[in-house]
Amino acid sequence: MILESSETEFAARFAAFAAEGEVYPQPEGSPLLEFRAGGRILYLFDRSGPYAARPGWARVVVHGVLDPAGTCRLPPAEGDKRQETLTVVGISSVEGTGEVLKASAHTWVVRARVPLVLAAFEPLPPVRPGDWVAFRTLPPLHGFLIMDGTSNLR
Repeated sequence: MILESSETEFAARFAAFAAEGEVYPQPEGSPLLEFRAGGRILYLFDRSGPYAARPGWARVVVHGVLDPAGTCRLPPAEGDKRQETLTVVGISSVEGTGEVLKASAHTWVVRARVPLVLAAFEPLPPVRPGDWVAFRTLPPLHGFLIMDGTSNLR
């Protein structure tokens, strides 16, 4: 099971679910993008190539591999009492709860303060758009810069 065939294909496939935020200056030689979105600072393994993004506003597909032990479908809630949560864990992983926007056997797109593309090598619990899930990712999170002319690119 592979999660992507290439960086460009993956970014194009999930561009509609890119998070919008600010990229901070990247230290020389660092493979991590520092990206502020949804009120959080995320450190993302830069999958778009070194120095593709310059500091400023950008659209980035945030991708994480799910930790099966911290991932599940949540039971239906009474009313609209759900709240999106996103907590940074360690340097480059997150946990939280959110609404499923798109789902397949191995991938969920979840809105949890920011859109996240979450995938697993094993089949995930079946969910549909509108369901709510709890999740935890394994480090590192990956970042795919969307180069569509609207991002602040070099």
